[in-house]
Amino acid sequence: MTAKPTVLVTGASTGIGAAYAERFARRGHDLVLVARNVGRMEALADSLRGETGVAIDILPADLADPGERATVEARLREDGRIDILINNAGTTLPGNFIGQSTDDIERLVSLNTTAMVRLAHAIAPRLAQSGKGAIVNIGSVVGFAPEFGMAVYGATKAFALHLSQALNVQLGPQGIYVQAVLPATTRTEIWGHAGVDVDTMGAVMEVDDLVNAALAGFDRREAVTIPPLHDVAKWDAYETARQAMLPGISQSRPADRYLATA
Repeated sequence: MTAKPTVLVTGASTGIGAAYAERFARRGHDLVLVARNVGRMEALADSLRGETGVAIDILPADLADPGERATVEARLREDGRIDILINNAGTTLPGNFIGQSTDDIERLVSLNTTAMVRLAHAIAPRLAQSGKGAIVNIGSVVGFAPEFGMAVYGATKAFALHLSQALNVQLGPQGIYVQAVLPATTRTEIWGHAGVDVDTMGAVMEVDDLVNAALAGFDRREAVTIPPLHDVAKWDAYETARQAMLPGISQSRPADRYLATA
């Protein structure tokens, strides 16, 4: 019997990451849990080991810190058992763009984008060589909805979506499945980072429902999974409209509307 691949989950101490860890453990996958909160990861690991019998390693790391992140990158490059990466770690900031400090913005961008792309880059060559594996990037519907006003956070989630779609184009033919998961409002601790009481918000999805839906999309090998979107035809129409522009954007001259009059 072929052993199931090990799954590395970032942001695994709570919320979406912890739920992913639980689901994959119940599917019989060994785990590597990555987060800053060692106590929470140890409690989760102890529980899952007892319930499922899988092997679980704990790798404490602040993925916004280059030195600590390098340890996780090395594990992804060198551990041939890890064939699935769940790029879940992320955060947000309270307030609007002008009120946010540049240092806080830099940390947000580092965690939400730099860590995501570096971890994907660490594992991708090995997966391509073996011709199998998966990378799951947790984005957000905010990534294609600037109207929500979450300027920097939304931009990082747009990055996650674009990265995932482009990697699917590049890596899919080499046997690597890349999935973007786009939650909407979900009951996680991230809202506390934003200074928002999630209990005052409407239409809040529970973490278990979100991850169950995301894994259904994973099993179907969806490129983009949007658990809260009931009418998938709207996303299909969005993608069709976007792709319809592509043949017209490689031009040697500006569009007529931009030509100066004599």
